[in-house]
Amino acid sequence: MQSPLPSSSKVLLSFDRPLAIVGGGTVDSALLHELAARNVALIGADGGGNTIGAAGLVPEAILGDLDSIEDRAGWETRTRVIHIPEQITTDFQKALYSTSAPVTLALGMTGRRLDHTLAALSALHEVAQHRRVILVDETDVALAVSGPFAFEAAARERISVHPLVPIVFERTEGLFYPMDDLLLDPAGRLGTSNEGLGGHVEIVPRDDTPWLLILGRERLWDLVEMCLTSAPLPSA
Repeated sequence: MQSPLPSSSKVLLSFDRPLAIVGGGTVDSALLHELAARNVALIGADGGGNTIGAAGLVPEAILGDLDSIEDRAGWETRTRVIHIPEQITTDFQKALYSTSAPVTLALGMTGRRLDHTLAALSALHEVAQHRRVILVDETDVALAVSGPFAFEAAARERISVHPLVPIVFERTEGLFYPMDDLLLDPAGRLGTSNEGLGGHVEIVPRDDTPWLLILGRERLWDLVEMCLTSAPLPSA
């Protein structure tokens, strides 16, 4: 079940460049350094601040209920630390409702604990209609999409379409297994491990129900660029 946002939630940090929210799960420290080198803003979702610090970096902020952050007093001398005590939402959700950015990467939200992974997927479903968020792990990137999406893909490139809730796809182009007038359901038929035919891919659902486009992690910066150059999403 989705967690309703607390009535007091508000945007505390606004960015005009890509943002990376780092959680306490598995994170590639080399990727953190690549993000910093590309001028991506880094913030820690509670214990994610520890992960950023372990990589030798300083986040622009650490926020959450702060029950997992180490050396809070030390961090408060180096960056902005924001305590959000409500327990209705996860730290990832707190970071999402407290920030805005043209595209947001989410690292360390998968691995270690299955309940955290499932909660991250729920959070993506909540924000997909008004925010572009890419979930990143060691192998894949997953973009939360609302409505149609088009991109270029290599022949036989792995393309997975995952339903967050039941959703009907009106038509597709450029996929080895077409999804015309097809119902996908997280408790039923899935769109795992489809393939590109090479060239233009277009995926068109029947409505704006959120879904996940999952590609290999080597496509991360392609997705970021697509999000930055696409039309603005409607405000929440």
